[in-house]
Amino acid sequence: MCRPPKKGADDATDDTGAAHQPKRSRTRSVADQPPTPCELSRRAGGDEARVQKIAGAVSTIIEALGEDPGRPGLQRTPTRLAQLLVDCTSGYARRLDEVLNGAVFEETYSEMVVVRDIALYSLCEHHVVPFHGRCHIAYVPNGRVLGLSKLARIAEMYARRLQVQERLTQQIAQAVQDACEPLGVGVVVECSHMCMCMRGVRAAGSTTVTSAVLGSFRSDFRTRQEFFANISMGSRTI
Repeated sequence: MCRPPKKGADDATDDTGAAHQPKRSRTRSVADQPPTPCELSRRAGGDEARVQKIAGAVSTIIEALGEDPGRPGLQRTPTRLAQLLVDCTSGYARRLDEVLNGAVFEETYSEMVVVRDIALYSLCEHHVVPFHGRCHIAYVPNGRVLGLSKLARIAEMYARRLQVQERLTQQIAQAVQDACEPLGVGVVVECSHMCMCMRGVRAAGSTTVTSAVLGSFRSDFRTRQEFFANISMGSRTI
């Protein structure tokens, strides 16, 4: 069963020592956090000017590398890369309510909902190179369910930023918690990082796995166990 069991007088605590099952996460909600300066800037628009500014900087980088930014193969490269970077960071301009678009529905279903293998692409904020992989999201409804595609859209909203995988995982989990106030949320992200594969240690084939659990997923071992069992079934390689 996904719902945590009722506790008796002699069984007041669970495996984490919590006295009772919380229905809401104690983590600060997305709605409570003010927009960052970057989010405010991107929501204000101005992407054309942003592309031009980035393209100028890219031309300088190409020249500093010893190349000729005016040669045929590189003439449009600054603009192409600038457009790519603006697109890959477009998540800063999105808001949770906009992403949900009203797709939160009253429903009595009370067992675990799991969406596995959501493709994920992001940019490492330390080297601005890609990391990519997949995301698994689960929640136990508490009277409301999300449109399934909204789980993938939430993941994309936070992936399309300069990121670290640990923060990305937490942000996805908290956004799902805020979106429909479930009994609990579980998120696992598995990614290969180009900053590890193509530079430095050059650990090709390595995978980084992060997880975030809220509510009943944190406090009830059986709920966590069911979640990890569900995402392990039919697991495929990145």
